Amino acid sequence: ERLRYVLGLLLLLHSTDSFYVPGVAPINFHRNDPVEIKAVKLTSSRTQLPYEYYSLPFCQPSKITYKAENLGEVLRGDRIVNTPFQVSMNVEKKCEVLCNFPNKPVTLTVEQSKLIAERIREDYYVHLIADNLPVATRLEFYSNREEEEKKKEKDVQFEHGYRLGFMDSNKFYLHNHLSFILYYHREDVEESQEHTYRVVRFEVIPQSIKLEDLKADEKSMCTLPEATGSAPQEIDPTKENQLLFTYSVHWEESDIKWASRWDTYLTMSDVQIHWFSIINSVVVVFFLSGILSMIIIRTLRKDIANYNKEDDIEDTMEESGWKLVHGDVFRPPQYPMILSSLLGSGIQLFCMILIVIFVAMLGMLSPSSRGALMTTACFLFMFMGVFGGFFAGRLYRTLKGHRWKKGAFCTATLYPGVVFSICFILNCFIWGKHSSGAVPFPTMVALLCMWFGISLPLVYLGYYFGFRKQPYDNPVRTNQIPRQIPEQRWYMNKFVGILMAGILPFGAMFIELFFIFSAIWENQFYYLFGFLFLVFIILVVSCSQISIVMVYFQLCAEDYRWWWRTFLVSGGSAFYVLIYAVFYFVNKLDIVEFIPSLLYFGYTALMVLSFWLLTGTIGFYAAYMFVRKIYAAVKID
Repeated sequence: ERLRYVLGLLLLLHSTDSFYVPGVAPINFHRNDPVEIKAVKLTSSRTQLPYEYYSLPFCQPSKITYKAENLGEVLRGDRIVNTPFQVSMNVEKKCEVLCNFPNKPVTLTVEQSKLIAERIREDYYVHLIADNLPVATRLEFYSNREEEEKKKEKDVQFEHGYRLGFMDSNKFYLHNHLSFILYYHREDVEESQEHTYRVVRFEVIPQSIKLEDLKADEKSMCTLPEATGSAPQEIDPTKENQLLFTYSVHWEESDIKWASRWDTYLTMSDVQIHWFSIINSVVVVFFLSGILSMIIIRTLRKDIANYNKEDDIEDTMEESGWKLVHGDVFRPPQYPMILSSLLGSGIQLFCMILIVIFVAMLGMLSPSSRGALMTTACFLFMFMGVFGGFFAGRLYRTLKGHRWKKGAFCTATLYPGVVFSICFILNCFIWGKHSSGAVPFPTMVALLCMWFGISLPLVYLGYYFGFRKQPYDNPVRTNQIPRQIPEQRWYMNKFVGILMAGILPFGAMFIELFFIFSAIWENQFYYLFGFLFLVFIILVVSCSQISIVMVYFQLCAEDYRWWWRTFLVSGGSAFYVLIYAVFYFVNKLDIVEFIPSLLYFGYTALMVLSFWLLTGTIGFYAAYMFVRKIYAAVKID
């Protein structure tokens, strides 16, 4: 539906066909027009290492042509390449030999046989595309319904790609025959015109058929054996193997319109779980709001009324409370440059994530626009440097900082430097495995040029204007001599604060986190950006509220060192994300080797760091506004 709205919007914007969002323009085919089948990559959730299609000895066309890819596709490990499959619109093929003549089958060397057997053991899937639609394997199963209904109806789900092969009794079998089932939608045209067709679904049934059972003639045509009597094609890793790669093509007409063709891939049987998650999160936020209202309306009003009484000043001053630290509450913390740099990066991340989720929610970054999400995120992060620099510069000046050039450099390089270093180390390991997931050297140079050519100058520009702007107006003066901090109770410990503050924001979003993890680590499509946008808003609200509660308790305990503590404690939900990532690794993934485990925890560390910066920044600015408000409301002698 969203795609349809976007398409309608684009047609309104531009009446010609020359303007379109990539992946959203339909291609019309006439009968007998070639429909190109391309290969994307091989993937496995057990190794997390994608490989090029031709890293295995599949049949190759006379000339191999790689598609020019965007930044997102390169980072995902996609290497889109042509294949020798000959498919024509609405033309059936019973069975055809893909390469070599039937009397001269493909011979796999011992090394090639070993490699194929290893990939089958590692549970690799092959990903092909036709007219930008990914291939899917249909899975039919009975759901837990009543016995009578079972006989009538099966549940259908689709698996992305198809399995390279399977194992049985420690023997390896390769899927060497592919039955393609393509669905087309016949477009309405005038009587005099030739019918046009659009591809709306691409399915495959992979089969393993022994060489002797494939009866092939001189014209490269073949006859498939009866399903019951055929033996599968075994791959023995200890010797050479002979086999034939074959395929068949079947076309079916479909009522699915072109605009809805991705629905098959994106159907989720558990959308209600998202609604449950949203309702659960909203309840959590309302609960928090209730606590906050109670604190702010009752306690604060009472405090301010007491503090503002003209008489009994001596009695009031003897009381404990947040007013007693008014002379120290805005005392600059240690390492103000690092604090402002981290907050600047947090602002950069916040702007980038907000815009990406919002644009994706409108359908602009649908899975059909391959790699668009990651490309957009990278460029937006670079361009949001101007906002990160501005906020960091202004805060640095408020904290009595003077070396603005060093501060700007720190903001532009601290967080991106950590990200680049971790990615570079992980990339070296991926290079060692010859995986297509390794970022090529030219792409790495391009990313460095974007960092130092776009992001760095923009951060400096923002920092310059932020530093020149009037610093944040603090409502009370800071005393020259710091006040002594009384001994704190055990529950005011930083780590206890992190545990307490992190659980509510994490509870508001952990169901969505499961789907995001599945999309990243199990090659699923993630498209529920409407839900994600709501969850993001809930996360912002809950982080702000919990941060205000924590800083209020801290100031009441006469501890004025709130700057760093608020930033650390507000990011407490990142600690729970880390715990969840470990749980997901142990329970959901079947990773046993060292390098896949290293990749998982390396990328998880980056996600946790980014999430901590994001939530810490949200909480810090909420607490800073709260502290300025409450101290502006009391009369200070």
